[in-house]
Amino acid sequence: MAETKIETLKPFQVDLSFAKPRITILTFIFLFLTFIGIVVGIYGLLVGHHAIYNNTREIPWGLLISGYIYFAIMSTGLCILSVLGHLFGGTTLLPLSNRSLYLSIFAILAAFLIIGLELESPWRMVWMAITPNPTSNIMWMGALYGACVAFMLLEFVLILSKRYALAFALGLLGALTEIAANTNLGAVFALISARPFWYGAQLPIYFITSALMTGAAALIFFNYIAYEVRKKPMDEDMQRATSAAGKVLLLFLVAVSLATVWRFLAIFTGGSDKGRLAAMALLNGPLAFNFWFFEIALGLVFPIIILVFGGLRNVHAMFLASLITLIGAFFQRYDLVIAGQIVHPFYGLFEDIPKYLNYSPSIFELLLLLGGTSLLVTGFLLGERYFAGVFESREH
Repeated sequence: MAETKIETLKPFQVDLSFAKPRITILTFIFLFLTFIGIVVGIYGLLVGHHAIYNNTREIPWGLLISGYIYFAIMSTGLCILSVLGHLFGGTTLLPLSNRSLYLSIFAILAAFLIIGLELESPWRMVWMAITPNPTSNIMWMGALYGACVAFMLLEFVLILSKRYALAFALGLLGALTEIAANTNLGAVFALISARPFWYGAQLPIYFITSALMTGAAALIFFNYIAYEVRKKPMDEDMQRATSAAGKVLLLFLVAVSLATVWRFLAIFTGGSDKGRLAAMALLNGPLAFNFWFFEIALGLVFPIIILVFGGLRNVHAMFLASLITLIGAFFQRYDLVIAGQIVHPFYGLFEDIPKYLNYSPSIFELLLLLGGTSLLVTGFLLGERYFAGVFESREH
């Protein structure tokens, strides 16, 4: 009788036996949309941002900064949830951990694509790396998020090669770095004393709670779509994992709701006049519809109602709650960015200065945002074709 040879993986050999490289037309569509966004961004660099973007000296940060924050915060939440599943291997979140890590990588790449093409002189980042300024929050933002990408990419490669102990160590470093980067991103806004709507100690903590809310919503959303794309029913473990992610989503929906209420109470009881004017722009001013419908109703109230009244036991209801949470979360970022700049800095000093400034994104800004979003979706679709076995694995 011939001997049976048992093959083992070499130290850094990647197991891709599960790969099924079948690319659908949907992937090509989103890849094309990503390409359109990149072309628009490069065109802006050539002709000047003033020619295609609607930013002004008074409102220099617009839709694209909002999009960058949205995907950066989403990446942080996904990374934290991934590490939680790997850290406590017996938890119900474990089946979602590898997919969460993969999505976190592409979420931060989408953020980098948007911010890289939003900057008028992105090549200056090279000079910033050569001559860093340790007192600059923006410098730390680039350094910390760059380190996050490196840690997460190495972690995913190590998971592919089944070196789980080292992968976990890098994952833990990546999560800690993501938390530091996320709170630092909040500090970029919170330390600008000239913008009273942003100024204060609340935003860095608000960004962390919002990261876990958005990360849980993104994980539920993409996990549901993954099984729809592959036309495969969820097994019992995956359904329990999705329900656990739904509980995380519900918890942080409540936390963000409370944080929102207390931010406004703090502004109206101890803030400056311009801070209150910015808050009023959200409550009954030019941003009121965004705030009440998208940010509050769609982004917080409706998902809480869905999840509380039976949504945690129904994957379709959790998918709906996650979808509207993701839509509302984007408007939370947009409202935060615009409201902080909407009050004219010289309002009250001269008679002809308007109370509120006007801003609406151009079609080019929308296309670049669509390009960043499409990069995340393209990465997700490719992952479901090439790394399905990794996402289904229960090893850790």
